[in-house]
Amino acid sequence: MPNSAEIVERTVHDFQKVQAHMKNARKENATETYEGLKRDYQSLKAVLTSLGVNLTDIDEIKE
Repeated sequence: MPNSAEIVERTVHDFQKVQAHMKNARKENATETYEGLKRDYQSLKAVLTSLGVNLTDIDEIKE
């Protein structure tokens, strides 16, 4: 069973990966893809917030 630090690390990594894909989708004007990624982004953001992670420095999308 992963400890809380491992969970935070994995979730931050996933959050950053989703944001990178969102940037690419926006650049390519892939609106459906962007909206799907946005749902993942919002879910990960909620998890990180509930874990007490400060998103100020890592949230590049800010939606």
